[in-house]
Amino acid sequence: MSELEKLTFLRSLSSLSRTLPYDETTESFIHSHTADIVHTLNMLVREEPQHSLFSPVLQEVFVTIADFSYQDVCLLFGSEDRVDLFSLIIKSIITLPSVKTLTHLQEIMSSGSYNSECLYRQMFQAFSEMLQSLVVKDPHLENLDTIFTHMDPWLQSVRDHERERAAASMTQVLKCLSRHLNLKLPLQFQRLGHLVALMALLCGDPLKEVAEEAAEGTHYLLYITLRLKYITQDKKNHHSWRRAMKTCRELELYNIKQFYSCPFKIAQVFEVFLNSNELCQFVMTTLDGLKNLKHPCTQQSAGELLITLVKNAESRFEKVPEIMGVICSRLSVISQPRVRHQVISTVSLFISQPKYTDIVINHLLCHPVPYDRYLAEFWRTLEVELPSTTWILWRLLRKLQKCHNVPTQEKMAYVAVAATDALYEVFVGNRLRAATFRLFPQLLMTLLIQVHHSVGLTMSDVAIPCGLYTEQEVSSEVTPVCFAIQATKTLLLRTQCWQEFNIMEKHKGWTLLAGKDCHLQGISLLANALLERNHLLAHKVMYLLVPLLNRGNDKHKLTSAAFFVELLQSPVSRRLPSIYSVARLKDWLRHGNNLFKIVALKGLCYLIRHREMREDINSLLPCIVDLLCETDEKIVLLAIKIILQLVRTMDFPTLAAMMRTLFSLFGDVRPEVHHFSVTLFGACIKSVKHTDKKTIENQVLGSLVPLLLYTQDENYAVAEASRRVLTICAQFLKWKLPQEVYCKGPWYIHPSEVGTICKFFGKKCKGKVNILAQTLMFSKNAKLPIRRAAVLFVGLFSKYMDHNEVRMKGTDWIEDDLRDLLNDPEPSLRIIASQALFRVQKVEADPDPGQTVCGWRKLLCRLPT
Repeated sequence: MSELEKLTFLRSLSSLSRTLPYDETTESFIHSHTADIVHTLNMLVREEPQHSLFSPVLQEVFVTIADFSYQDVCLLFGSEDRVDLFSLIIKSIITLPSVKTLTHLQEIMSSGSYNSECLYRQMFQAFSEMLQSLVVKDPHLENLDTIFTHMDPWLQSVRDHERERAAASMTQVLKCLSRHLNLKLPLQFQRLGHLVALMALLCGDPLKEVAEEAAEGTHYLLYITLRLKYITQDKKNHHSWRRAMKTCRELELYNIKQFYSCPFKIAQVFEVFLNSNELCQFVMTTLDGLKNLKHPCTQQSAGELLITLVKNAESRFEKVPEIMGVICSRLSVISQPRVRHQVISTVSLFISQPKYTDIVINHLLCHPVPYDRYLAEFWRTLEVELPSTTWILWRLLRKLQKCHNVPTQEKMAYVAVAATDALYEVFVGNRLRAATFRLFPQLLMTLLIQVHHSVGLTMSDVAIPCGLYTEQEVSSEVTPVCFAIQATKTLLLRTQCWQEFNIMEKHKGWTLLAGKDCHLQGISLLANALLERNHLLAHKVMYLLVPLLNRGNDKHKLTSAAFFVELLQSPVSRRLPSIYSVARLKDWLRHGNNLFKIVALKGLCYLIRHREMREDINSLLPCIVDLLCETDEKIVLLAIKIILQLVRTMDFPTLAAMMRTLFSLFGDVRPEVHHFSVTLFGACIKSVKHTDKKTIENQVLGSLVPLLLYTQDENYAVAEASRRVLTICAQFLKWKLPQEVYCKGPWYIHPSEVGTICKFFGKKCKGKVNILAQTLMFSKNAKLPIRRAAVLFVGLFSKYMDHNEVRMKGTDWIEDDLRDLLNDPEPSLRIIASQALFRVQKVEADPDPGQTVCGWRKLLCRLPT
């Protein structure tokens, strides 16, 4: 088909369209062949050479479509073919080379038969008139929505001339629509927020022509919006409408220049008219403007628009998680510090609103840890007003605390690690300093509990959300306990606890805290440091812990308990009601976990220093005495330490029972348990009243031999305690021990001194066979000095045996034990055992000295005088 034929066809169609209102036959024909007409127009447009201004056919297509549109026959909306035709037409005009390029080509071709600029203006005018024809009759704004959908990508084009044409086209459409506005419900245009934001960004475009066109278009859009919102507004909400109109008057926004010079004012006025969904559209579109790296001024406009809108709209937003997601993804592409600051300020505005605080925090905690420099910058540069700082920090803290209140799970919640890292970044930034001081007790204890939960874990022990680390693997050096320790360190430094920090550093407190078996030692070290250097903060922590000690799982309770009992050293602890001190410690004494028992006993050790609390602690004595039989050394030692303070107040039955328990601890393999059990045994003897002495005398006598032998113990403290208590026993029995008892050298070096000791005990004690039997038990002791002393004592003491007992029981049982020792690997013991065996055998062989004397007397009496 020739160009003339094409033009004839198109002009015939235009003429035919003009008869539509008068000829029913024509109307029927057109409607039945609309698809064919669209298909033909599509072919005609595609056949035209691209980027050519010498196309009267294309101009005629625009005219034909406009003519049909004026007759309510739309050839561009509806079916897929129509949509394709519309896209093709827009692309053919928008993608034409710039006027400057066309003029340059004309000069190169040296063809003066036409004017490129004039031809372009004619072509663009026809195109604009076609677009305007689409909205002349658009009461529901359906056509505006379609036009904007097709123009949207061109309005954001990176090419200046394409962006300029799209802006000019959109402005003409809005201008025409504003002049022929006749809105009716229901309105179909659902992208007002997106359009406003896009036009606002274009008002700050670096190309002057684009900015001017956009400013003019925004002027018409404001008029359309006023009419649109007047129709759709809640008739009861006249206040917001009046406020919006007042804002328009104050900002003189009916003046196009206001939009051009200050695009952020668009956000100020349009914010009032936009509903929550449209506000979200505005924000999302503005955030897309942050990706424009080619034009920094567009980033600047986006930053200003964003902060202005959020500041004015306050709490009218929906889809805040989606907004936060886009913001976080854009942080890395923002090249200008000022714009990044504006974006971070926007997030600060969101997080300051109680309605959004948890939403924003939840989203920010769903990012990989350690946070990248952009998210770290956000946490460090939070800008919120003073009343909101405590609220925000408290909500972040609660995220971590809730993880501690759930029963122990297989894996740690990822939120716990993320919240800990977030707290660290907040402390580093120090923007919430006042809130940090105010919440110090809660922050400190929560972080210490997090340390306890994190001990020994790696990131593989954390329930990391699926897909969180898609682009990177978690470093093996990153562990949950590292985050908790660094947050605790930073908290101390930011709250000016320099000396406490130094104590922890000096005594390797951080290593203790992170250790599986020494975590509670680290807790005690920090608690003591705080009590010593900053008692006011320590008291705040103590009062915080009082109602919290029984909350959470065992790790939660144990950390709190360990810190709490150290604070009981303070005189302020005397003010605590018994239900919060002694009663709480009593519950822990009965706990199945030995660590709770240790904590409780330490607390009692501190409380017992306050005399007014001893009466309450006395009631716990039966429970404390039972702990002497525990296998845990710390429990036994702490129990002994407490009982030493209360032994004088104990009733006799409890005292006697406890002495039997203590006697069983003599020779305990744990040196300190042995030492202090002997010491407490001596204190018990001193505490026995005169009326009860006879009852307990046998127990004292039974302890003499063990105490005597343990004076030879290789442990100096045990040996000294044994000598001291042996003296107490002698005083109780009203004996005066020979000085040889106090000889500190080994017995086998001074056997004559041992002979003196044996002679003394031979005279004082009855039941010497029982003494020998008791002594022989020590010949099997694990310690060589005790075995030597026992065997030496048996040999030297045997000559003081009662010969009636010897005849009745014999000495075979003694000799058998001694013969076994002849094979001992220790030479000195074999020699001493051999000597002892000889002495025992000699005792059995010799007659009774007493009977021999009696016989001589009888014989002498018979002799004559």
